[in-house]
Amino acid sequence: MNGDETVYTHGHDESVLRNHRWRTAENSAGYLLPHLRAGMTLLDVGCGPGTITADLAGLVAPGVVTAVEMNDEALSLARNEFAKRGVPNVLTVVSDVHALDFPDDSFDIVHAHQVLQHVGDPVQALREMKRVCKPGGIVAARDADYGTFTWFPATPELDEWLTLYKKIARANGGEPDAGRRLRGWAHEAGLTDVVNTASTWCFSSDEDREWWGGSWADRSLQSNYADRALELELATGADLERIAAGWRSWVREDGGWFALLHSEILCQVK
Repeated sequence: MNGDETVYTHGHDESVLRNHRWRTAENSAGYLLPHLRAGMTLLDVGCGPGTITADLAGLVAPGVVTAVEMNDEALSLARNEFAKRGVPNVLTVVSDVHALDFPDDSFDIVHAHQVLQHVGDPVQALREMKRVCKPGGIVAARDADYGTFTWFPATPELDEWLTLYKKIARANGGEPDAGRRLRGWAHEAGLTDVVNTASTWCFSSDEDREWWGGSWADRSLQSNYADRALELELATGADLERIAAGWRSWVREDGGWFALLHSEILCQVK
């Protein structure tokens, strides 16, 4: 991601990381897994805390996975995860997805999870992902679409949260409704062989509601998202307190349910 053009909406507070560390290759890259083979080289763009990356490394071993983040601070989170798991076949590189520091035709697979919604120019990012992918290789991306988020019961504070999140994300240079745009962006980037699918996350059990809603309650008060809401004067401290309380109220609902849609693209490079 390009830190010069965009601000990463979520940031790396612990309230965010406990959410992102839940992500695995199985629950976040299932559409890609049938295409992975031992010995492949894989580039993971915007690897975050590295949980998906570490899983992918296990699936392509002894092939090497290269993990990219926008700065060394962000990449240190992934390095810690790889060290904790003892993953031997991962390299870490600081690079900008708009101008990746790799030669043409370097990787069998180029993957990005929840990245294109945050970058300043997603089409250029996909052009770069295509450039560094070998002919016959695959460019893969998955992004949520905030316009598809839905929940029960009706909770006005969650409506307020979603409206505020979209305003902040767009003020930061991103596009929160990225999922529906992936196919079009891929075509603009010159990727012509595009398979577009969708998958969901759903949170309804007591445990899942506490994890998902509790995370967003905390993020509404302590995260880059909260800081930007105040900095941009899009919300007051009282507004954020009210939104956090709304999330906690939703968590306590026995019938509480939250679902969100992701779009996925698999693009074979010619």
